[in-house]
Amino acid sequence: MTTGTAIRTVEVLVSSPDRNFVTLRLTTEDGVVGLGDATLNGRELSVASYLKDHVAPLLVGRDAHRIEDTWQYLYRGAYWRRGPVTMAAIAAVDVALWDIKAKVAGLPLYQLLGGASRLGALAYGHASGRDLPELFDSIRHHLGQGFKAIRVQTSVPGLNAVYGVAAQRTSTGARYDYEPAQRTVVPAEEDWDTRSYLRHVPTVFEAVRNEFGPELPLLHDGHHRMTPIQAAKLGKALEPYDLFWLEDCTPAENQEALRLVRQHTTTPLAIGEVFNTVWDYQTIIREQLIDYVRSAVTHTGGITALRKILDFAAQYQIKSGIHGPTDISPVGMAAALHLDLAIHNFGIQEYMQHGARTNEVFQQSFTFTDGLLHPGEQPGLGVTYDDDAAAAYEYQPAYLPVNRLQDGTVHDW
Repeated sequence: MTTGTAIRTVEVLVSSPDRNFVTLRLTTEDGVVGLGDATLNGRELSVASYLKDHVAPLLVGRDAHRIEDTWQYLYRGAYWRRGPVTMAAIAAVDVALWDIKAKVAGLPLYQLLGGASRLGALAYGHASGRDLPELFDSIRHHLGQGFKAIRVQTSVPGLNAVYGVAAQRTSTGARYDYEPAQRTVVPAEEDWDTRSYLRHVPTVFEAVRNEFGPELPLLHDGHHRMTPIQAAKLGKALEPYDLFWLEDCTPAENQEALRLVRQHTTTPLAIGEVFNTVWDYQTIIREQLIDYVRSAVTHTGGITALRKILDFAAQYQIKSGIHGPTDISPVGMAAALHLDLAIHNFGIQEYMQHGARTNEVFQQSFTFTDGLLHPGEQPGLGVTYDDDAAAAYEYQPAYLPVNRLQDGTVHDW
């Protein structure tokens, strides 16, 4: 062991600036600090407990430089493998160790991953509207912010609330797609009708293409709500509008379901936001049933694990599309950007800007310029945690919504 590289302290930090975050902070004997994101939206305290009660005692005294060995120790040693809680906890440790290693080397983390493969990471923004004029205004707003690719989400006639539409407000008045996890003691309930959605969405993309032309990359998130044949129908209907991708068109726990979708549409598919390990991807990568891997560093075992998944995907010409809304803290976003910059098979990076209170707690070096994100040149991740600022924002219970069909049946949100 290199002198001074043993882990001295392990801290699990829970704060709620704008929304709830769980952050792991490791400090070595010689005072080098590493941060990791352990946030699991709507289930934050489960990961905090896993880290504090079960992982922290195992880390004190371990060599911070032994990243792969520590990853395997926490994954294989727990016996109960996989799952979002376990993998978010492992991810937090992994990213914090990479942060330490890069700081000791005096380099930004991407340099330890092989150096930059591009000038920056193309990012997409989140436009939405209750009607076409509002949607067009949102697209123009995002273009004005510098985004070169736009996700389009829309209200559906007859439905009270639909995932991803900013103008639909919660009971607290918060912007809906800024943070859908509402600060309530029980989840809010929304309604859903797939046939109405399938009729409406193609007309929206036709109007957007007519207004903004053929060159602007457009994305859409189905958010797991369709059956495979419904997803195939939508993908086929959207082909004339040349989407960059259709995301989460059907719940992909059943990996074989994507075979049916793929048979019927050439619209590119992005899957994996709720996946946690390479085993979730094994069939759909090997059979080339998707085009983009959507996992977050934060939820998929960290940089070590997601890099391996993306290297596997690269053999099949499948690219990255790392999850990155505001349920990923600036620590998790920075980790994603270092990986984005280094890998060869980068596709696009999701980016939703955090609020002022979050940026006060997490001070960042990454930048967004002319449509591209860059992690910056500070040693390590380039993010510091302000304890004094965080102390002002205590944890508050929050839940993502629950969806029901019009007959009351619980449906995928």
